[in-house]
Amino acid sequence: MARALLLAHRGVALTHPNPMVGAIVVKNEQSVGEGFHTYAGRKHAEILALERAGGEARGATLYLNLEPCCHTGRTGPCTHAIIEAGITRVVAAMQDPNPKVAGSGFRALRKAGIEVSGGIREQGARRLNEAFAKWIRTGLPFVTLKTALTLDGQIAATAPGRTRSARRDSTTWITSPESREEVQRLRHASDALLTGIGTVLADNPRMTDRTNLPRRRPLVRAIVDSKLRMPPRSTIVADAAKSPGSVIVFTVRLEKSAKAQRLIKRGAEIVRVRGQNGHAGLHEVLRELGRREILSVILEAGSALNGAMLEQDLVDKMILFYAPHVLGEITVPVAKHRPNAARDSRTLANLTLHRFGPDFAVEGYFHDVYRNY
Repeated sequence: MARALLLAHRGVALTHPNPMVGAIVVKNEQSVGEGFHTYAGRKHAEILALERAGGEARGATLYLNLEPCCHTGRTGPCTHAIIEAGITRVVAAMQDPNPKVAGSGFRALRKAGIEVSGGIREQGARRLNEAFAKWIRTGLPFVTLKTALTLDGQIAATAPGRTRSARRDSTTWITSPESREEVQRLRHASDALLTGIGTVLADNPRMTDRTNLPRRRPLVRAIVDSKLRMPPRSTIVADAAKSPGSVIVFTVRLEKSAKAQRLIKRGAEIVRVRGQNGHAGLHEVLRELGRREILSVILEAGSALNGAMLEQDLVDKMILFYAPHVLGEITVPVAKHRPNAARDSRTLANLTLHRFGPDFAVEGYFHDVYRNY
């Protein structure tokens, strides 16, 4: 099963919008065929493993991290192929969260006389496809708030209120190269980055996937910009022309305005959403991203947008990269909350600690997507 999970992970950024799946056919304690799914390759992991096993599949055991499908989509049902190949035992880490499957694949195999067992390394299997699990059941992307901060909880190394040019000249990285390398891996595994116009105006960031690893679709940069202040010559907009459809600006302003048209001509897409007290509705932003088959979103924003997302319970997971620095008088918190928000504060669960060079990261969940949706 550990090998099946490793195989599945090789489909990172390549299976969208399908789940990541790895499969191994084992006979006489030896692997006789294995495979992992990529969307472009069409064939599911089980089919690839069975084809490579050939006649050795008869009487063998099939290990995979996700319940086999039993419905016809882009391909036929994997359960039928498993039965026809003569597999006698199937070991799956977890049930498929897709309502079209959700245990019916297991039932079809048992009905055919195949022994079925599950639950092995289930936690790892769930984490691997947590974004798919939420999206397939709700139509909303899985949102991870990611930020770098000092030991005293500040997310910027420059004082607020300075000019953008002054900040750009004096800003220093908070975290180490090792942490920034991990952030690039996180970006590569995600479908979109979400930020606010404040971050764009302050930092003029690139917000790109710089791993140089293959991905099926370009990384989407989504910017919440209620008043449409996006600079047409910003770095993100400049990248839009190189990668059509990769930059989406969410606003409450009219798409036909002169400012919107300038951004559109430079390659950005302008999407108007309903406002809430003059601000773009964040749930509607996520709903639109989900409609575009964006399964996973990393929130890389400042205090204002972070606070609004947390207050509206739109964050599923947090990853906080702590650097061993203390800034002192500068106060730029992770999230700005309303005065009464402390009464409604929530607690991260299933905490995990990681080390990246001199830094450490705290990872935890607000929602269990396999139970809360």
